[in-house]
Amino acid sequence: MNQRLSIHDALCALALGACTLTAQAQSVAMSGGMGSKALLVINGGAPKALAAGDEHKGVKVVSVSSDATVVDVGGKRQTVRLGGAPVSLGGSGGGGSASQIVLTAGSGGHFMTQGTINGKSVDFMVDTGATTISLSADDAKRLGIKYEGGQKAMSQTANGTRVVYVVRLNSVRIKDVEVYDVEAVVGDAPMPFALLGNSFLTRFQMKRENDIMTLTKKP
Repeated sequence: MNQRLSIHDALCALALGACTLTAQAQSVAMSGGMGSKALLVINGGAPKALAAGDEHKGVKVVSVSSDATVVDVGGKRQTVRLGGAPVSLGGSGGGGSASQIVLTAGSGGHFMTQGTINGKSVDFMVDTGATTISLSADDAKRLGIKYEGGQKAMSQTANGTRVVYVVRLNSVRIKDVEVYDVEAVVGDAPMPFALLGNSFLTRFQMKRENDIMTLTKKP
């Protein structure tokens, strides 16, 4: 009886471990190609050459082209583009309670990523030289941010001095990491993406190794 209980307990532990692994989100980026194989960076690890049908660390490759790879994690498919920001798949999709963000530099050396502001989708570029998160007026309107009620300030840019509005963002989320009450500025100049500045970045310990940036949330 004791042996049966031990085997049962071991099987339960294995099942629980498998569920835990499935629940964790996977970060996947495409760093290159090798004929019919894609070089994929999974969770910030070393690039792995994978062909259609291959599976590695819970990520299954569905199809490979010269500039994109379709992957599947737990039945959820997404396209990962060459040199693009890593995509996050799997996970429970709620809470934002993780503590680490892993980003891979794109072909231009910039760290690009998708995220959300106040629960709405935003494309970010990491900018360690920016004091705060920076948004265009168009993005702010799309996000429902009433920036014109914020404090006016002057910002020095490459195109001269511009008026900006200082606002507070309820939440900013990158992958499965979410922080709250983050300062940002909104300006009239059009921007292809939002700048992820130090009002967000200083809440993390930052480590960079070659093309991998790891942000670990401070306690």
